[in-house]
Amino acid sequence: MPNDLRDFLMLPYGELEELNLEAKKQRTDRVAADKIQEQRIKYLAGESRIKAVTVLFSDLEGRLHMLDYDKKFLVKSADNLTFDGSSIRGFTPQRESDLRLALDWSAFYWAPADIFGAGKVLVFGEVLDRDGTPFTADIRGVLKKFSSDQFTQNGYTLNAANEIEGFVFAGIDAEQRFHETGKFEYVNTGGYYHSLPGDPLREFIDTVAEVQRAMGFENEKDHPEVAPSQFEINYSYGEVTAAADTIQLYKLICRQVATRLGMTASFLPKPVVGVNGNGMHTNVSVSKGGKNLFWEQGGKENLSQFAHDFSDRILTYGNDICLLLNSSVNAYRRLDPHFEAPNQIKASAVDRGSMVRFPIGNERSARVEVRSVAPDANPYMVMLSVFKTGLDGTPGTQADIHGTDRYLPDNIYDALTNFSNSSWTASLLTPEVKERYSELKLGSADRCPRQLGTFVKAQEVQYHHEVYNQYLWNLF
Repeated sequence: MPNDLRDFLMLPYGELEELNLEAKKQRTDRVAADKIQEQRIKYLAGESRIKAVTVLFSDLEGRLHMLDYDKKFLVKSADNLTFDGSSIRGFTPQRESDLRLALDWSAFYWAPADIFGAGKVLVFGEVLDRDGTPFTADIRGVLKKFSSDQFTQNGYTLNAANEIEGFVFAGIDAEQRFHETGKFEYVNTGGYYHSLPGDPLREFIDTVAEVQRAMGFENEKDHPEVAPSQFEINYSYGEVTAAADTIQLYKLICRQVATRLGMTASFLPKPVVGVNGNGMHTNVSVSKGGKNLFWEQGGKENLSQFAHDFSDRILTYGNDICLLLNSSVNAYRRLDPHFEAPNQIKASAVDRGSMVRFPIGNERSARVEVRSVAPDANPYMVMLSVFKTGLDGTPGTQADIHGTDRYLPDNIYDALTNFSNSSWTASLLTPEVKERYSELKLGSADRCPRQLGTFVKAQEVQYHHEVYNQYLWNLF
C-alpha cells in the first residue's frame, strides 16, 4: 500500500519526548490509576491516527513478549483481554491455559515510528489468573505490589538505575546463527571510550540514545565499553517497577536499532571469551519524603547505617539469590576475577571484584551498587531479590559477612543447589513458582556441557532463554 494512503501517527522526536516525560511525571507523582486510565482511553478514542496498542509483558525468565491489539477493539475490551498462557514458558500447563491481561496505564509510551512502526503506542500489562487475581509467575506484578506496600506501610520509595552493557555484532540474528558459525564478528575494535564518529558502533550508540531520549529515558552518558564492540548507555533513576520496565525497553530498543543497521545487539553475559563480559550493575537507594535514606555525611563511605544494613543483608543471601541475578549457563563465564568480575561476596568502595560496591555519591546520589547482576536476568526478579532481601532479610553475623573470603558459584549447577536449598528464596517467590523456575534453569543447563571449558559452546547460546527458538530447542 502506498505510504501516501496511510494516515498513521508519526510524531517528531521532540514531541515524543515531551509526551513521554509528561507520562513519566504522572507515574512518579503516583497519580491515581483510575484517573490515568480515563485519560489514556480518552486519548486513544480521540486519536484517529493510532491503529494499534502494543501490550508488553514478561515471562518467568524475563523474556519480553508483545502482542498488538487493534486500538478500537482495545478501547472497548480493555477489561477483558485474554491470551494463551500455555504458550509462555514457565506460565501455565495446556490444561489450564487461559490467562488475562490488565493494562498498567501509567506505563504508557509513545514510540518513534521509524523504529516501532507508525500508528502504535506501547503499554505494559499485568498478568492475571483466570479468576482475575494476580498471577504468581508474573514477577512484574509481584514487584509492583511489594513496592506499593513499602510506600503505603513505610513511606519508602524504592529507586533504581542500571548500567547495562551489551555487544553489537555484525549481521542480523548473529545469536540464532551462532550454532552454525561458532563465532561472533565485531563491528568495532576501538575499546573503552574509543569509537570514531560515524563508525558502526558509534552510529548504533547515537541512534539508540536518540530513541531513548524520545521515550523519556532522560539520558546521562553513553560510550563504548572495555571490550571490542561493547557499549553502555546510561539513563536516570526511576521508581523500581518503572526502572525494570525501562530495562526491558532498553534491550528492545537496542535490538530494534541494531537490526535496522544490519547488526545484532547481544546481552549474553559472556558471548566472547578473552574479553570483558556484559554486566548490569544495579544501583539502588531508598527515599522517604524526598530524603535519600542511604545518605549520611560523615558516615562510613558517607552512607547511613540503614544503607550498610541493606548491603549486609544482600551479602548474607548472596549465594541464595545468585541464580536470580545470574540466570543462564553463560552468566557463570562472566563471574571470572580476571576480567573485573564481581564474584567476591563482600562490599567495598574501591574493589570492583566485590559483589556490592559503594560508589562516590552525595545527598542526592548516594546508593548501593550490586555488581554481580547479568543483563540477561529477569529485571523484575533482580529488583525484587535486591530490595526484598535488602529490606526484609535477616543479616548474618559480622564475621559471616566481613570475615573469611566467600565467593559466588562459578557454575549454574552450584547456583541451582544454593537456590533450591534456600528457605529465603521461597519467601521471594511462592514455592510453586520457585520450583517452576528451577525446572526451567535445570532444563537449559542439562542441554549444555556440564563443564564450561575455555570457549563458548553453541548450546550456551542455542538454549539461552533470550535467544530461545522452539525449533532448535526441540531438536535436542
